[in-house]
Amino acid sequence: MVEPLGLGLGITMVVIVVALHYTKGTEWRTPDDISQEVLERRAASVPETDFPEPMNRSIGGGGAVAVGGGGAEGELAGDEDEDEGFDPASIADDEVEYFEIEYVNEGETIEVANNETLLDAGEDEGWDLPYACRQGQCLSCGGKVADGDAHEYVQHSNNETLAEDEVEKGYILTCTAYPTTDFSLETNETP
Repeated sequence: MVEPLGLGLGITMVVIVVALHYTKGTEWRTPDDISQEVLERRAASVPETDFPEPMNRSIGGGGAVAVGGGGAEGELAGDEDEDEGFDPASIADDEVEYFEIEYVNEGETIEVANNETLLDAGEDEGWDLPYACRQGQCLSCGGKVADGDAHEYVQHSNNETLAEDEVEKGYILTCTAYPTTDFSLETNETP
């Protein structure tokens, strides 16, 4: 037996739901995309660096901040005639030499030109070698010449990080090191 009151209430509820479904209410509006604004605000809050993009692996220069030079005082005052490195771009095309460099950790030996950095040569092989600034201002790209004093095997175009005794122990910055002879290189090594 069907209860007339229950049937009436059921029909009334169905009519109300159908009426609400077809009536116009307030329109759903998708919120504006603010992602670009958030990125711009984030970028404005991070200190600027002189490191070239996209070489950085994170916003703000790979975690390293370059500090501008001022007047030297104390022990550093007499070091102004320090070797500035060399300019690999000044090597004429007919004077380019190639050297066999064994990348020990990668297990391969490749030819590297004396006007190409050890980091660039490794990246050309598809290896994911560590780096950050690419300007000789940090130790992220550090490597070690397995055979001894690095002065005998590479020239740095810029080295603002390694001390002279560290270079004598074989440490180099692969981002600014250019080969001068054949040798074995251990990448990802720092003093």
